[in-house]
Amino acid sequence: MNLSEIASVSGKSGLFKVLKPTRTGIILETIDKEKKRIIANANSRVSLLQEISIYTTDADGSLPLKEVFQKIKDGKTEKIDLPKDDLGLFNFLESVVKNFDKEKVYASDIKKMITWYNVINEFYPEVFSAEEKEEKSEVKLDKTEKTAKASKPKAAPKTPAPKAASAKKGGGAT
Repeated sequence: MNLSEIASVSGKSGLFKVLKPTRTGIILETIDKEKKRIIANANSRVSLLQEISIYTTDADGSLPLKEVFQKIKDGKTEKIDLPKDDLGLFNFLESVVKNFDKEKVYASDIKKMITWYNVINEFYPEVFSAEEKEEKSEVKLDKTEKTAKASKPKAAPKTPAPKAASAKKGGGAT
């Protein structure tokens, strides 16, 4: 499992595992002990965690959530206690992501991110090791593709084949 299989639904608390699509929406299962299933229809705002980023002040402008989670995992492997006040939330995020945009990232965003991290760490801790393996394999693929492109000779350009004359149909007598 990876972050592309985990979703958040606007208006509903918690995280959901994406099971399969239906004609009218997506079947989701709560990531908790109860494992309740729901159908998110076209009116629901479903966000895959893979697509969520944190605003930063660098040239890219954002940092993917999977990288933020990986930084948290590298620094601390246990459950994260939610700081009681906003200053504590901002200090926590600054310890993980030094250049986050303090004007665009709200305390509620940080609280939600910490909650999501704790849920994933409790129920699907293999997501973090899967993300590490995925990043390493992407690096290896990039190197392999560059090597293959460099060693591959260019093919001769193809010349178009001559077109056959088409016969006219139906020229009836007048």
